[in-house]
Amino acid sequence: MKIIKLKENRDFRRAYNRGKSFVTPAFVVYVNKNREQTVRLGITVGKKIGKAVKRNRAKRVITAAFGFLLPRVADGYDFVIVARTRILNLKSTDVLVMLNKALSAAGALKEENETITDISN
Repeated sequence: MKIIKLKENRDFRRAYNRGKSFVTPAFVVYVNKNREQTVRLGITVGKKIGKAVKRNRAKRVITAAFGFLLPRVADGYDFVIVARTRILNLKSTDVLVMLNKALSAAGALKEENETITDISN
C-alpha cells in the first residue's frame, strides 16, 4: 500500500474541524474518516520548528514512522500530523512508538495481537 499525500487546504481544514485529535509530546494527530477506501497523510511543520533542514527532517521522520505502520492502518482514514518542537530531539523509532499509541487510541489500526514498544532489536 502506498501513502497518498494530502495537499489541498480544504482536506487539512476538514481534518482540523471534524477530525479527532490525539496529542503526544512530539506531534498532534488529527484523524478523520474519508469517503474513499484509502489512507491519506498530511504533515504540517511550522516555521517555529526551525529552518528548512530541520522542518524537512521532521517530515522525513514522521513519514518513515507512518510508512512502517502503514500495513496495520485501517482503510478509509485521513491523517494530519502537526509536528511540535520536541520532535527534533527524537529518532524515528521513538516517533514510531508514539504514533502507534496515538493511532491505536484513535481506533485506526487493524486488530492485531502485536504491539510495538521498541523496535531496536
